[in-house]
Parts: sequence; structure tokens; C-alpha cells
Amino acid sequence: MSHSVMVVDDDIIIRHMLRMLLEMEGFVVTEATDGIDALEKVGQQPPHIMILDVMMPRLDGISVCRQLRAKPETAALPIIMLSGKTQMGAAEEGLAAGANVYLHKPMDMAELFQNLRALLTRVALY
Repeated sequence: MSHSVMVVDDDIIIRHMLRMLLEMEGFVVTEATDGIDALEKVGQQPPHIMILDVMMPRLDGISVCRQLRAKPETAALPIIMLSGKTQMGAAEEGLAAGANVYLHKPMDMAELFQNLRALLTRVALY
């Protein structure tokens, strides 16, 4: 079974790069352009895991993460947060909002795939 990944980022280049790399690894990918788009799409077709940018227009990733965690149907959705924010406390803020993993941009693709697989394996055990 292929796992579905939602990539949420306002940067079209990052979304398309991640889509290409994820599809090469066998994932089924959907894209969202910002937080509002992501929440609408999750409501229609929840993915197995989400890769979520922090800084986006209309609704940022921290707010998206909090809203997903507040709903029973998405409370356990694995979320990998990606961000260019490197100031002190940025990662802690993302994790406190409910992200399972917080990675900095530019991301190490091997680290991203390692975290994707680990989170999906953990979810499959329950």
C-alpha cells in the first residue's frame, strides 16, 4: 500500500521538488498552497502524513498544526514541520503546537525520508 503525503508550502518550487522526490520513493502526494488550503483538503481526504511549512500567507503552519491537533479525526495525524525560521525557540514552538518533527530548511532529504518512514512505522503499530 502506498502512503499518502500532503505537502503544504507556499513556495511552488519546494512543493514540486518534494512531490517529485516523494513520488520517486512510492508516496502518493497531494499539495496545498497555504494553511487554509491544507485544512480544506485534509477535511476532504486526510493523508497518512503531512509535511508542513511554518511561514505561509493566510494561515501559518503553527496555527494549522494546532487546529489539526484540536480535532479528534486529525489529532494523531503525523506532522513534519519544515521551516526557514532558525531563531531560538522556533523548533520548540513547532513541537509545542503538536508537530512530531521539526526540520530546518534547507532540509536534508535523507533526514526527511528517515523521519517520514519512522513516523509511518510508528502509526502502523497502533
